[in-house]
Amino acid sequence: MRTVLEAAIGENTAEDEPNAPPISIVNNFDDEPCPPWEFYYTNLMWHDEGVPPPDMTGLKGCGCYPRCDPKNGSCSCLQKQRSWSGEFTPDFAYDSRGRLKYQNVPIFECNDMCGCDDDCRNRVVQHGRKCAVQIGKTKNKGWGTILLSLPILCLSCSVGVFAGPKKIYDGTFLGIYSGELLTEEVAEERGKKYNKFGRTYLFNLDFYFLREGKEEEWEPKYVVDAYHAGNNHSCSPNARLNAVYINESNIDKPLLAIFACKDIEPGAEICFSYSGNYDVSSCTRRKTSRNKRNEL
Repeated sequence: MRTVLEAAIGENTAEDEPNAPPISIVNNFDDEPCPPWEFYYTNLMWHDEGVPPPDMTGLKGCGCYPRCDPKNGSCSCLQKQRSWSGEFTPDFAYDSRGRLKYQNVPIFECNDMCGCDDDCRNRVVQHGRKCAVQIGKTKNKGWGTILLSLPILCLSCSVGVFAGPKKIYDGTFLGIYSGELLTEEVAEERGKKYNKFGRTYLFNLDFYFLREGKEEEWEPKYVVDAYHAGNNHSCSPNARLNAVYINESNIDKPLLAIFACKDIEPGAEICFSYSGNYDVSSCTRRKTSRNKRNEL
């Protein structure tokens, strides 16, 4: 059973992360071989009715070849990165090893309109996960009560995700936080239902750079429903969410990419803060006028 589920996970992700190490399932506590078969692993984001598909019509590609140079001020992707993050990112967001250098800033990767090769340093998330991770059962929480912090759609179960046999270094890309992308109106209705039983995983796409200069009454256009995708919350996280844009010109619809925000030792559980706030003293959920929401 375990081998079959591992093979199914590999098949589901073969196209979008073909070079990723296989995901293994481990259970060191009892004889249960794997999570329930409702479990489904994917890197895709589902668009609800009313949410437009990714828009490439407004994308501008760089003319760099064979790859982008952070010292080349004429690179249009570098110019866009600087225009949105200013002095925080004087060059690309990634270093030469593909690790994130600057946390909490929007990331604009090269896209399908660009002339640079696939090995350009500004193409990281689009190449998928490179580090090994494990799906595991824990002694006290089991398969069913730990919520996942990587790209999982799990219809009625949740599992823990752990670092594989090798150390994961600060800034390493771990995966896309997938779920269902909703309009604000649909999210409000779902939130009312979720709040009744105290399990709300609605993430407003309201990053600070989207709110800047807007009126106080500004509301995000889109919300990620991660109720089924789940996550693994901690007020002392070792990973965090960052907004990433690749083949999408709509600034209101970033991908939620997960990066290590500190070194993660082999076998350690991967977790992040629901609130998007990484100050332990203020690690709380946000409550809007109508529904509980998680603020990014």
